[in-house]
Amino acid sequence: MPSQIPRLTPNFSATPRIERRASRIADPVERLRFLRRATSPPRTAESHRTRRRPAGRLARNAGWLALAAAIVLAPGPRPAGSAGTFKQERGLLAAAGPAASPETQTIAPVPERVWRVERSESSEAYSNGLHVDLTFQVSNRPRARYPIYSLAGASTAAKTSDAPAGIVFHTTESLLAPFEEDQNRRLKQLGRNLLEVIRQERAYHYLIDRFGRVFSVVAESDAANHAGYSVWAGTDGIYVNLNDSFLAVAFEAQTGAAEAVTPAQIAAGKALTEMLRFRYGIDAANCITHAQVSVNPRNMVIGEHYDWASDFPFAGMGLPDNYAIPLPSLYAFGFGYGAAFVHATGSRWQGLDLAEQQVAKQAALEGITTSQYRAMLRHRYQDITSARTSTESKEDESEGAAK
Repeated sequence: MPSQIPRLTPNFSATPRIERRASRIADPVERLRFLRRATSPPRTAESHRTRRRPAGRLARNAGWLALAAAIVLAPGPRPAGSAGTFKQERGLLAAAGPAASPETQTIAPVPERVWRVERSESSEAYSNGLHVDLTFQVSNRPRARYPIYSLAGASTAAKTSDAPAGIVFHTTESLLAPFEEDQNRRLKQLGRNLLEVIRQERAYHYLIDRFGRVFSVVAESDAANHAGYSVWAGTDGIYVNLNDSFLAVAFEAQTGAAEAVTPAQIAAGKALTEMLRFRYGIDAANCITHAQVSVNPRNMVIGEHYDWASDFPFAGMGLPDNYAIPLPSLYAFGFGYGAAFVHATGSRWQGLDLAEQQVAKQAALEGITTSQYRAMLRHRYQDITSARTSTESKEDESEGAAK
């Protein structure tokens, strides 16, 4: 009988009231969760049994998604910031960073416990075979508490943190000697000279020389001057300018060299990566190369630096192929790239194609061209960088006044 048929479609009769309540929820993720709860049919014994049927589930989901989209786009209060409209939030919400790509679902688990076996004034030894030379370690400015921006589109920070969120792998681009036994003296001298320069510039937290020796340079508690203008995104949100948020590991190597790194460097890099990932709970998807994060805000293109634009030994580091991750600089902030960058990659990363597809998809959802959509995203980046510059200027003024 009709009265016994469970209702499997959303309750649209309460739309005005639901819309008013939804418009008061600033967080777009929470707003969509509320919409789903508010428009789901009542749970009955029959509907509980029926909801396992694919057709019923699809019908219900299609209903609440349609209403969610209608309410998100409806006129009403809007969050502050030029990129903070409900429409933009809906668009950016679909670009959920690394988790959006099937290729990145196979995430290397955090390594089993790695502990420090012993420490002296000059070295540390760890349970996974890692040895760290401490004789070149220096201090830099303490790591600042950094903002993490929402993937949902707001231009203000969703939260802050002061713990390392990831690792950026670099090459030193320094002079190299042939890796041969008769070059041993020169190899050691070049490595020593390199350490002195890196130490003066406070450039990296760790350096792995060509013999696979690991040197601590900038203390982990401090920021290193390694990333400059840069963008990445993880499950927690978007990171802008990674000096504070990411640790820096550099290999004594050159981009395009016939032998990028030695087997000893790969083995040491894997042990160091395992230790850092365990110590800070770092996701494998946040272990990426400088070329993946480097951006140039002056011309809004990626790849200001090309180190590890190709051939990074992810597998050797115990990591998935993170070149397959969609680049957040493209899908979140509308950056572009040129032929020189594609050439540096050796071939197009899968992450480039996935990010481009995401931008095209979101532009179509918005009913605008990809150029128009990129302009919206770039405006968001400009809002964020302007706010960061203003905040940093005020902090500098306060520190100056305190002195």
